[in-house]
Amino acid sequence: MKEPTQFITNEKGERVAVIVSIEDYEEMVEVLEDLADIRAIDEAKASNETPIPLEQALAEIERIRK
Repeated sequence: MKEPTQFITNEKGERVAVIVSIEDYEEMVEVLEDLADIRAIDEAKASNETPIPLEQALAEIERIRK
């Protein structure tokens, strides 16, 4: 059975935060990361840039970091 949602309120009784289980938090983070990946893919496709091989991209990133 899932526990009821718990809120933190301010001095006016307004909800300002929510307490979630670690499991729920980790699942939300995973979903958000997946959505960010999907958005990045969509943006890359919409840019109409010519793709480059992964090895070339990694080499360029390493060159920039140095």
